Amino acid sequence: MEQLNFTVVESTSSSPGFPPDVVPAVLLSICFVLGVPGNIAVVLLRHKWQHLSGMSHSLMLNLAFSDLLCLLTLPLWIYSLLYSWTFGLEACKVVIFLSYCSVYGSQLSVTMVSVQRYLMVVSPTKCQHLGGKRLLVVVWLVAALLSIPSYVFQQLFVYQNWSECTRLYSPSANSVAALLTESVVGFILLFVMAFAYIHISRKVKRQTNRLVTSIIVTSFILWVPYHTLNVLGIAAVSLNIRDLWDFFHKAFGITVAVTFVNSCLNPLLYAFASYNMQFMQYCNTGQGDQIISD
Repeated sequence: MEQLNFTVVESTSSSPGFPPDVVPAVLLSICFVLGVPGNIAVVLLRHKWQHLSGMSHSLMLNLAFSDLLCLLTLPLWIYSLLYSWTFGLEACKVVIFLSYCSVYGSQLSVTMVSVQRYLMVVSPTKCQHLGGKRLLVVVWLVAALLSIPSYVFQQLFVYQNWSECTRLYSPSANSVAALLTESVVGFILLFVMAFAYIHISRKVKRQTNRLVTSIIVTSFILWVPYHTLNVLGIAAVSLNIRDLWDFFHKAFGITVAVTFVNSCLNPLLYAFASYNMQFMQYCNTGQGDQIISD
């Protein structure tokens, strides 16, 4: 097969002419309208979670802050989908870095919540050794580190009178490395979360299965398509399959938009649900055999 000799462009627009991309814009708008008030409510009602352990309380606030930061970048992306990117290169790089950093911060916070709950049920003494503020610092350092490629490769792509803030990879090996990193990290975090909650549901014999199932199913529905699409992108570049890359290119925008739904649902799945989950307060006392109530 003839080698594909092109600069890999990862775009959120769905066609070569880059017309207004209405469907992702509408979905992102809904996420913004519903998600911002929900996460602000988590922050404003933080005193309602005083029964939770200090670590749980910090993780809930960190999750809400991550999701809120992520959602506050949406108006710029919505505008760019409808009218093209008109804010310049530096704004392009900064906004994408903040978006990735907040998304990774949210995913890592969710994973830490699942690990904490798992340790509380399986080994309460270890739960007490999770390092509060130090853990949050590590979460954000890792999130920032994983977000660096987005800042490096994000560029302005101009086609006729349409300007787009997108990732440009040259050579194509850079796209493989970036997509592979995202996919590996994403699937690892999903696996850790699923492992933790499945073991929690087996250990605790009350009404936790509904919440645990909701968390796992929601995360897989919203994130597996994105990571799977990244794998297809890797295959397209590695195997030089132009049609597969075109499919990746066209599906990328709507798939990314779907992942933002997670930032709307997190307050319901974690913060507000935890108001009724009394077990999280026992992380400070070591009473890991207490029953979770839904």
